[in-house]
Amino acid sequence: MTGYEVKIIESSKELSARERISLKNFDEMIALDEAVNAETPRLMIDVSGYVVASVHNEMSDNVDYNKFIIIDKDGQRYITGSNPFFSSFKEIWDEMDGENEDWGITVYKRESNNYKGKEFLTCTIC
Repeated sequence: MTGYEVKIIESSKELSARERISLKNFDEMIALDEAVNAETPRLMIDVSGYVVASVHNEMSDNVDYNKFIIIDKDGQRYITGSNPFFSSFKEIWDEMDGENEDWGITVYKRESNNYKGKEFLTCTIC
């Protein structure tokens, strides 16, 4: 055992073995926390799907955690570990699932009420 393992635990569609393997490698994904910044305070994503990956990393302070991957219609993948973001995203996804109109999300940061001077990622439908 290497002390590092990634498992796909949820996805918006059935994944092939090739897709599952590809989604376990986070290297080519854009970190939402870095993409949304002072220069780009809002990021629009034309969503085609999502994946939740469970990570076990014995070298991390938090050994077990989830990563949330949002896939846009061009195939670009965005990644975050933000639970508030994914909670907002999943609400939108569940509501829009099965609807025939085009939609996407706008990702942005909000100031935390719980931690003064800190921000958190969230999103809204666009």
